[in-house]
Amino acid sequence: MTSSRFPAFDRSRLRVLPLAGRRHDLDLQVILPLETRSSVHDTLRIVAERISRARSRGAAVVLMMGGHVIRSGVQRYLIDLMESGHISCVATNGAGVIHDFELALIGATTERVSCYIKDGRFGLWNETSRINDIVARAAAEKIGLGEAVGRAIEEEHLPHRDISVCAAGYRLGIPVTVHVGIGYDIVHEMPNCDGAAYGAASYEDFLRFTHVLESLQGGVLMNFGSAVMAPEVYLKALAMVRNVAAQEGRSITDFATLVCDLVELPENYQEEASRDEALYYFRPWKTMLVRTVADGGESWYLRLPHRESVPQLWTALNSDALPRT
Repeated sequence: MTSSRFPAFDRSRLRVLPLAGRRHDLDLQVILPLETRSSVHDTLRIVAERISRARSRGAAVVLMMGGHVIRSGVQRYLIDLMESGHISCVATNGAGVIHDFELALIGATTERVSCYIKDGRFGLWNETSRINDIVARAAAEKIGLGEAVGRAIEEEHLPHRDISVCAAGYRLGIPVTVHVGIGYDIVHEMPNCDGAAYGAASYEDFLRFTHVLESLQGGVLMNFGSAVMAPEVYLKALAMVRNVAAQEGRSITDFATLVCDLVELPENYQEEASRDEALYYFRPWKTMLVRTVADGGESWYLRLPHRESVPQLWTALNSDALPRT
């Protein structure tokens, strides 16, 4: 076997500390109760109608999200949408699954980077490294990363599994797919991290996500707060399913997209930005709101915090007064 000319970091030198000693920025107090909102943005009412229409057609309704959605405390809303059949698939990144697991395990998550990075304690917490063992088992069993974490949370009866999106997906048979980038997440620091296992389990999730998109015609795809993972994973998966559809004489062009974020976009967001503008590089805009819906789809952008947008969408979907447009 040929060895590399370049030395690798020896992880056995690391000191991993118990999670009980970490100060957390978020705990169960952040979790919002399931309550109807008194007002709902018009955009979310329209999207709710598209979701209801998609369900009646048997089309996919996909929710993609960054880790901050879990941190915002809207888990009860997401789980209820899954339980009521409004969501066909949830896709998140590595941070999303870490926050989901930690909250289910100890009812707290999120460390203060500015505090722990000073002496290198950031991210190196023993109990969180259990995710790496779960991922290694997922790769060996050839199942997805999201399913494996959800199974562990549910079957091991973690104390707060009722607010786990991953556990809900496993319990309900709804795919929760996790799309990781190696080196992005604290679990990749750990001595027990197996990069090949992450690649295998996350790629299995990518193929599951892509399978869901085969039913996107007439459906809805939403992105809450993911500037890179969601638009990039969606773009490649859509290319794959359109490739097959074209060979079979079908098309996947009639669907709706929604992006909810805090970036301020112009009113004409359904037109692509100039390459001279910095916002051209905000991938949800050009990818999800313009290019992939240019041949018959619809798109909406809403600038709203997740603690507002998700509950409002849930309220609209539970309203008897949905607009018919």
